[in-house]
Amino acid sequence: MCGIIGYIGNTSATPILLEGLRRLEYRGYDSSGLAVLNDGGLVIRKREGRIANLAEWIDREPLAGNQGISHTRWATHGGVTDANAHPHCDQSGRLALVHNGVIENYRQLQEELAAKGHTFQSETDSEVLAHLVGEAFDALDGGSLAPRNRLVEALRRALRQVTGTYGVAVMHEAVPGVIVGARRGSPLVLGIGKGEHFLASDVGAMVAHTREAVYLQDGDLVAVEGDGFEMTTLGGGRAGYEINTVDFTEGDAVKGAYPHYMLKEIFEQPETIGDAMRGRISRTEAMPKLGGLEMNAKELRAVERIVLTGCGTAAHAGMVGEYLLESLAHLPTEVEFASELRYRNMPMGRDTLVIAISQSGETADTLAALRECQRKGHRTLAICNNVASTIGRESDGGVYMHAGPEIGVAATKSFTSQVTILTLLGILLGRIRHLSTTEGIEMLEALESIPEKVRAILDQSDKIKAIAAKYIDAKAMMFLGRQYNYPVAMEGALKMKEISYIHAEGHPSAELKHGVIALISPEVPSVFIAPDDAVFGKNLSNMEEVKARRGPVIAIGTEGNRELAQVADDVIYIPPCPDFLSPLLTVIPLQLLAYHFAAQLGCDIDKPRNLAKSVTVE
Repeated sequence: MCGIIGYIGNTSATPILLEGLRRLEYRGYDSSGLAVLNDGGLVIRKREGRIANLAEWIDREPLAGNQGISHTRWATHGGVTDANAHPHCDQSGRLALVHNGVIENYRQLQEELAAKGHTFQSETDSEVLAHLVGEAFDALDGGSLAPRNRLVEALRRALRQVTGTYGVAVMHEAVPGVIVGARRGSPLVLGIGKGEHFLASDVGAMVAHTREAVYLQDGDLVAVEGDGFEMTTLGGGRAGYEINTVDFTEGDAVKGAYPHYMLKEIFEQPETIGDAMRGRISRTEAMPKLGGLEMNAKELRAVERIVLTGCGTAAHAGMVGEYLLESLAHLPTEVEFASELRYRNMPMGRDTLVIAISQSGETADTLAALRECQRKGHRTLAICNNVASTIGRESDGGVYMHAGPEIGVAATKSFTSQVTILTLLGILLGRIRHLSTTEGIEMLEALESIPEKVRAILDQSDKIKAIAAKYIDAKAMMFLGRQYNYPVAMEGALKMKEISYIHAEGHPSAELKHGVIALISPEVPSVFIAPDDAVFGKNLSNMEEVKARRGPVIAIGTEGNRELAQVADDVIYIPPCPDFLSPLLTVIPLQLLAYHFAAQLGCDIDKPRNLAKSVTVE
């Protein structure tokens, strides 16, 4: 949530900041702003609404300067207004600050500052932090401290007073040529260039200029200049760091010929599913090789229970994983929403393995759940898309998704990558317990065939578009599935409401008779996920119940099945596959259905209202 991009170097800062903001807009698009420091002092421009509003103003009144900080906001404290947009100034007006996160004790701090004569121009917690830093800066002796060190120390003293999370960047008129940043609980990345440096909440904002990055850890402070940087800690000591190479290019983060990032990412899934399994299958041993787990076969065999945790789409992937791990490995498995797990006192034995699932690796609730489980002595693994993320670094081991940047707010390719990895894990745990070599080979071969089968489903995009047009006036939608495909029904409903704003619910098909059927009407289509599996007959019976109440039915079924067309109004076919792999196929039509609904309704697909891509605040 929210995005930061800062620049300091030898070229004009404003174009770089605006370009970076556009790349970060998926993180927040309520308002945006920037501050540039030049010979005339600090100049701030900020606007409610999309970044285009800010860019239009700057086109009319250009800004010169070789250093600046900028921000795109997803509102937490205070409404969506120009005044609440970042950057914020201190009491003197000479310091500018941009902030991601939440200052939990800001009201108390604001009252203390107001008693000292401070006045505030916004409703935000972030402005309080700006005032704290400015007050600390003014209180420090400028004669005994170099200007850069004075600003670093001011930020350090201010942050010691706050409770909450932050990724922050600060500039001061009295300290030209320096940007100071810090992080706790909200990501901040230093980009290293030639004679220039960057600070950003996401490497995607600066990948056009550098692929060398330092991921700040909680409690790190950094002083950035054009020709270098210095890392310290909140306690005042030197901070260690590692320079990483970003593993995707500028081209990976652009839409290309697609009208939306979401559609591009849906169509990338044959490749991303393949990338998730590439190099991880041993045919000679008929089992997956997941070295990143940092667990040998003896340690894996000692696991008696698995808890999967995540939020949103990641939680739905975990729900599929529950079915996979229980059926393939015969291991008791459960899924917990990370937002609930972090506050529960859930009984877990010493042989419980906790697996955190997060595309960004920075999801606040998932990170907190991971840390809580570690505090209680449990081994933790991660499935994430950024090996240098906080969850990736703090877990005891894990598996990197290799999905590339996912820009669309509604997750698509990350879901199938997560499910692919959970499938590999299920086969691995099954093979070291009870699955035979023959069974292992058959399962892996079936998994390797999935990318081509996804391509065959993607070829039906125009057909799915026509089905969306047929039901475009729907007031609500039901998504229903059983076993492996119950979580897919949940995910299909989530995609539909996220981007089309149509009320949608996901349920087990058999729950129709237990209350859900009261919602069925001619204005509420039901989407049944009904491949040729062990419960196909049960699903068919549930469809008949809906049809008896004049409810329209869209079915997702297996090629060659003739019974579905006799009951359903519309059928989207998937290639045949084993039951345990069906979620990797059945979710694709649901992603396309949601996309085409939203496109025909004129919705802003990549930036749906009220949502942000990475939820880094509670």
